[in-house]
Amino acid sequence: MSSDDPVKNLSQEASRQPQEQLLAVKEDSRKLYIGIPREISFQENRVALAPEAVALLTNNGHEVWVEMDAGKASNFSDRDYSEAGAKIVESKDEVYKAQVILKVEPPSMDEINLMQRKQLLVSALQLSIQPENFLKNLMSKRVTAIAWDYFMDAEGNLPIVNAMGEIGGNTAVLIAAEYLSNYNNGVGTMLGGITGVKPSEVVIIGAGSVGEYATRAALGLGATVKVFDNSTYKLRRLQNSLGQRLFTSTLQPKVIANALKTADVAIGAIRAPHGRTPCVVSEEMVSAMKKGSVIVDVSIDQGGVFGTSEVTNHDYPVFTKHGVIHYCVPNIASRVSRTASYALSNIFAPILLSIGEEGGVDALLKKNRGLRKGVYIYNGTLTNEFLGESYGIPYKDLDLLMSAL
Repeated sequence: MSSDDPVKNLSQEASRQPQEQLLAVKEDSRKLYIGIPREISFQENRVALAPEAVALLTNNGHEVWVEMDAGKASNFSDRDYSEAGAKIVESKDEVYKAQVILKVEPPSMDEINLMQRKQLLVSALQLSIQPENFLKNLMSKRVTAIAWDYFMDAEGNLPIVNAMGEIGGNTAVLIAAEYLSNYNNGVGTMLGGITGVKPSEVVIIGAGSVGEYATRAALGLGATVKVFDNSTYKLRRLQNSLGQRLFTSTLQPKVIANALKTADVAIGAIRAPHGRTPCVVSEEMVSAMKKGSVIVDVSIDQGGVFGTSEVTNHDYPVFTKHGVIHYCVPNIASRVSRTASYALSNIFAPILLSIGEEGGVDALLKKNRGLRKGVYIYNGTLTNEFLGESYGIPYKDLDLLMSAL
């Protein structure tokens, strides 16, 4: 037959059809259906994605379902989200039908019941406040769960923990300044210093991200700062990062007690890798502090650094003990929820885009060791050794599970 034979041309056309269909299926498999529920945890004002991040995802072919009023506490309206391309859903049941559930706080037991089998959950873990059967209920759904407070970036850092730490450190100093002022019945001291007046003294327990940014903020206001941490590496890194020398010490009780006696502000900024933070400052040390001085215990979500710390909330944030004002709200970032939501979005959005580009979370986990660090349940199997030993639940190594795929 000649090259222009209609039968041959029809056969060639038919042979091309399946290839086109396969390409369409491949493209569709890379599309994610992302659900953003409204946070229901007490005084959680953040939202996992800001409208700008939603627009980025929808412009790349993904579909985002946002529960009505999910962004209200961060001053994002439903209209902001719909104009960004999101689908606004009224029912929590509906948003939990999405392929990926993206949250700030861990899901409640009721929310776990709404989850579908084989979903991907990205949220905080916050194991210290979870009910005993939290893990088992999640495992029964055969989900893959990633804790954003444990996954790492390419440099081995905890990106969201560091971002929230930056917010917490800066905000802690601003909070302390409020409670030193007359406006909040404080002693009427300005945090910082002016010419001819002795500057405020700030003691910071912990030299991680919270401690670093609290130090930066306090120094920027003109205060004198003393930083304590048991890691000389962190203390050295802090000084190198600041580009100046400042008072640093390991956690020696006598040295801490002497520093606290003259301090105007003390900030707890230790983050424990697992479990409770060490109680570094005893009640006796607190009782020797100046009347009207202020404690801001940023570590209260892991138990607190100060022996006198008790959990407070945004409605009733402070109490006074031994004449010292204590601010012990666990979720300081929710105080500036819009800024915090943008910080979360800056990290979540690229990860979601990468999941789509790789054709699913399994493919990305094979490539991204840092993201694997955050996985604690994989297809219903517990993969975190610490959780397994703490709760007496059998666990398996994630790398071995991934290699079997």
